[in-house]
Amino acid sequence: MRIAIVTDAWEPQVNGVVRTLQSVRRVLEAQGHKVLVISPDLFYSFPCPTYPEIRLALTTVNRVGAMIDEFGASAIHLATEGPLCVAARRWCLRRGRPFTTAYHTQFPDYVSARSGVPAEWIWRYIRWFHAPSASILASTPSIRESLVAHGLKQVRHWGRGVDLANFHPGLDPLPAMAELKGPVQLYVGRVAVEKNLEAFLKTDHPGTKVVVGDGPARTTLEARYPEAKFLGPLFGHDLAAAYAAADVFVFPSRTDTFGLVMIEALACGTPVAAYPVTGPVDVLTPETGAMSDDLTAAIGEALTRDRARCAEYGRTFTWEASARQFLNALVPMGGEKAAA
Repeated sequence: MRIAIVTDAWEPQVNGVVRTLQSVRRVLEAQGHKVLVISPDLFYSFPCPTYPEIRLALTTVNRVGAMIDEFGASAIHLATEGPLCVAARRWCLRRGRPFTTAYHTQFPDYVSARSGVPAEWIWRYIRWFHAPSASILASTPSIRESLVAHGLKQVRHWGRGVDLANFHPGLDPLPAMAELKGPVQLYVGRVAVEKNLEAFLKTDHPGTKVVVGDGPARTTLEARYPEAKFLGPLFGHDLAAAYAAADVFVFPSRTDTFGLVMIEALACGTPVAAYPVTGPVDVLTPETGAMSDDLTAAIGEALTRDRARCAEYGRTFTWEASARQFLNALVPMGGEKAAA
């Protein structure tokens, strides 16, 4: 197949959406499919207000459509709800071209956390954007239920995976974490208000808190919590070694739809502590983590989990399975079957 993926989230951003699209594209191309990614780096763009790391592309409906046409796309997927995908959506509707969409982020809650705008106002936009989609891809049953409750019923499952060649048990700990006072409690992800990171930094469980990642809130939080270790962004082997060095992985977000970092931590044998919200409730099991509205209590309970059981469970998440689900959800233009 020739698959056009339009996305407002792309390199150099580092987040779950970008990493998911990159990983699935690699699997699809290895299977012989042709994949075109239409992303903000191909156009003039400007920084998103309050979130400068996100670039908003300036383009036209016709230009985006011409790129899809020139590529000869046999299926079109719109990955985000930003201006590039709005342009592609309009072009598809004008041409009668079917397309799929994905719901990667609890966008209404995310915008509400950053701006104070009521989440239900944003849901009106979400319903408008996704309503014409042939299928809305969602990563968990909880997200499916949320979309259906808001009138969007054409939902299909699209899970996530782990690079098991990189994230696995038995790794040597990251040197910067090897001598820290335990138990070592790790967070990996954006250092931003919507990630609720301060809830983790406020917990009072004994040990050392470590933050891996970067973002607009880092300077403020680093000054406010000097006892925590802020290591900045890590990738590849270094990131896997950080997971391996931790005694527990803490996921304080209340707005994520899945939480890719949780399954990476599990694949390295590190149990997870989280709130009982969308994402953790769909991913974690009683054997691999602990969830509580008291995050300190969840950390203490998660520390009792068996690391071998965590690693075994983490290995069940593969990008090959994720790519197969993505492929099967696409709607080909002319009857071409999506051979997995």
